[in-house]
Amino acid sequence: MLKSESVLKDLYQSYTGNAPVKLIALPASGSDRSYYRMLGTKSAIIGAWNDVVKENDAFIYFSQHFNRLELPVPEVFMISPDRKAYLQTDLGDETLFSILSSQGLSDEVVKYYTDVVKWLPTFQVKGMKGLDLSYCFPRKHFDRQSMMWDLNYFKYYFARLSGIVFDEQGLEDDFETLVDFLLEAETGTFMFRDFQSRNVMILNGNPFFIDYQGGRSGPLQYDIASLLYDAKANLPPSFRNELMGIYLEQLQSLLKEEEKSQTSKSKSFTKDVFLKYFDGFVLLRILQALGAYGYRGYYQKKEHFLQSIPFALRNLDYLFSQSSFSLHLPELTKLLKHSMEEMKLPKLATQDLIVRVTSFSFKQSIPLDTSGNGGGFVFDCRALPNPGRLPEYRNLTGLDEPVINYLKAYPEMSHFLENVYNLVDASVKNYIERGFKNLMVNFGCTGGQHRSVYSAEKLAVHLNEKFGLKIVPEHTEKSNW
Repeated sequence: MLKSESVLKDLYQSYTGNAPVKLIALPASGSDRSYYRMLGTKSAIIGAWNDVVKENDAFIYFSQHFNRLELPVPEVFMISPDRKAYLQTDLGDETLFSILSSQGLSDEVVKYYTDVVKWLPTFQVKGMKGLDLSYCFPRKHFDRQSMMWDLNYFKYYFARLSGIVFDEQGLEDDFETLVDFLLEAETGTFMFRDFQSRNVMILNGNPFFIDYQGGRSGPLQYDIASLLYDAKANLPPSFRNELMGIYLEQLQSLLKEEEKSQTSKSKSFTKDVFLKYFDGFVLLRILQALGAYGYRGYYQKKEHFLQSIPFALRNLDYLFSQSSFSLHLPELTKLLKHSMEEMKLPKLATQDLIVRVTSFSFKQSIPLDTSGNGGGFVFDCRALPNPGRLPEYRNLTGLDEPVINYLKAYPEMSHFLENVYNLVDASVKNYIERGFKNLMVNFGCTGGQHRSVYSAEKLAVHLNEKFGLKIVPEHTEKSNW
C-alpha cells in the first residue's frame, strides 16, 4: 500500500470513527497531487495527498476563509500532523467542462456558466477582505516576476520543445513590452490563477469552486480571461461576449456597493479601463496555457495534453483577428503566426459530421442506422464486470455515481475504452477528411442499463473533447429503467 493511502485511511478513521470501506484513486490531472474517493457506510469524502506543504497550507487556508464568507468551496475536515494529507468535501465527478463536453451549450450549461460568472466578482472583491496574503503560494501578488515566469514557461516548454525557430532577444523584448503594459492595470483583488471549467464542480445543480491554491492578489481581468478562453471548452465568440456582459454588470454592481460602504472613496471602476487591458491578459493566459500543454505533453509525454494545443492556437487566431489590442510585439506575433501556419493541427469536426452514439440491450436488437448508410461500430460490453449482478446496483444505471465508481475501479473497463477510442478516432479523422456525414457507434450489454450506458457516455465525452463534436448519447432502454 502506498504511504499516501495508508495515511489517508488513518485520517479518515480518526475523523469518522470507522475505517473506509473502499478507497478509489481518482484520475490524475495537470498537477502532481493525488486524490482519493474514500467510501464509508454513510457518505464519501475526498482524501488529498501532496508533498508540497506550502501549497497545502494555501488551499486549506483559502478554503477556511471562503467558507467563513459562505462562498461555494469544499470544506476541509481534517489535516494530518505533517500537513501532507487532508480530508475535504466530496463534490462528485461532474465538472462544468464534463457537462459542456457531453451536452454542448444546452440551456443547463448556459445557466451554469451564467452562475459561474456571477460568482466570480464576489470571490474577487469580497473574498479579498481579511485575506492573509502570507499564505499565498508561490507568490503574494501577480507581479512582474509572476508574469515573466508564465512567459518563459511558454518560451521553454512550448516554443522550444515544438521546434519553432525564433529570435530570443526579440522575444524577450516583446515580453518586457507586454508585461510593462499589463502592470498598468488595477490590482489588489483576489485572483484564482486557474479559473477554468475543469475547476468548477457541479453538485445538485450548483457550482462549487476548487483548485484555488495558487490564488493571490492580482488584476480582475485574468480570471475571466481564463474562463472565457479556456482552450478545450471552445466557447463560441458570441457566448463569450454574452458572458462578459453578465460578468461586467455583476462586477459593477458589487463595486458600487463596496464604494458606498467605504469611508475613503477609492478609484471608480470603468468598463473602458477594464477592457483596455483585457485582451492583453487573454494573450498572457493563452501563452501560459500553451506552456503548460507543452510541459505536460512534450516534456512529460502525457499526449492528451497536446490535444488542447489546436484549441489554444485557434483562440489566438481569433484574438489577433478581432482584438483592438495594439501593442507592437513583432517577434511574439511572428512566432505565434508561424505556429498556427506550420504546426500540423488536427481538423475539428464540423456540423457536417454527425456521430450517433447509443447504448442498447442484446436481449432486444441493435439500433438501426436511420441515416441510410448502414454499418458503423457495435461494441459488446458483456465481457466487462457487471454491476447489474449486485443488488445495490440493480436499480441504478451507468449514469449514476455508484455505478460509475464501480466501473472506473476495474482496469478492464479503461482498457476496453482505450481500444474503442483508438478505433473510433481513426474513423472520425477519416470521415472529417473525406467529408462524410454520418457515423454510428453502438454499445450493447445484457440489459442496456449499466456497462453500455457508461461506455456510451464516456465515448461521447472523449469525442466532444478531441474533435469538438457535440454528442448526446441515446440510451434505447431508458424507458425501462
